[in-house]
Amino acid sequence: MPGYDYGDYENVDIPYRRVLVTGATGLLGRAVYKEFKENAWYTLGCGYSRARPRFLRCNLMDEDAVRNVIHEFQPHVIIHCAAERRPDVVERHTEAAMNLNVHACANLAKEATGIFLIYISTDYVFDGRNPPYGENDAPNPLNLYGKSKLEGEREVLRHCASAAILRVPILYGEVERVDESAVTVLWDRIQEGAESCTIDHCQQRFPTYTSDVARVCRLMAERRLQDPSLRGIFHYSGKEQMTKYEIACAIADAFNLPSSHLIPLTEQPAGTGALRPQNAQLECSRLELLGLSVEPTPFKTAVRDSLWPFQHDKRWRQTVFH
Repeated sequence: MPGYDYGDYENVDIPYRRVLVTGATGLLGRAVYKEFKENAWYTLGCGYSRARPRFLRCNLMDEDAVRNVIHEFQPHVIIHCAAERRPDVVERHTEAAMNLNVHACANLAKEATGIFLIYISTDYVFDGRNPPYGENDAPNPLNLYGKSKLEGEREVLRHCASAAILRVPILYGEVERVDESAVTVLWDRIQEGAESCTIDHCQQRFPTYTSDVARVCRLMAERRLQDPSLRGIFHYSGKEQMTKYEIACAIADAFNLPSSHLIPLTEQPAGTGALRPQNAQLECSRLELLGLSVEPTPFKTAVRDSLWPFQHDKRWRQTVFH
């Protein structure tokens, strides 16, 4: 991008490993950026509304802007994390979400000739009626978010046959605000203590730590530099199965807080936003067979690290995401 300082490639240990991370200001993007940067990759992160001063500001819907940054930085790998990942927001602002979740994918993929593109997708491409889901199982998304991510997958593979799709479930990690994740957003309900509240105890989730996903992305990228045949669809997921109620109880336990005020809601009320799959568990054998999987960090350990800065702070706003 004109006027942006890409730095000196010769200042890194391995100067010819360059990675571009889109959505580097977001929950997963920050973890991916950190993982690559701390492991001898020359790393460029881009974002949009929150990009500067740390990251490059790039509108992924602008074909010329995307072409310029790729041609100038010449990455060997692109990790495409940028997305509208909140199902209810996708339902309300469909056009903007489709632009980011579909059209931006096409723009990147068209320019990714000779580049290993990893597109971060979701378990929500499945309907949740017959888990677990393997990489070759037929998608059948229930909501517009899942449909948009599936269309994004198709655009990536249509324009860049050598790309990889990495599907992951509900994410959590080191947050700047607790409402960045559908896991950590439960923190305020746990903190309320004296006032009872109901939490979903129907849908099965597999909360997955962003640092683990970031490491998988790096392992895939490094393998691809050695093996050009690495491509196609992959799944990665945490292994601990929990409802949101069980997630909240586990968070409370991790911080030695009471959970008796949390009430399990065993029936899904009507009109509660976008339809979610009942259980979209991902079967992850392809990564495991290739030796590219990562043993998931135990939930209580990871969520304690994620929420530690907020344990005495009640200055946040609620936005339920996933």
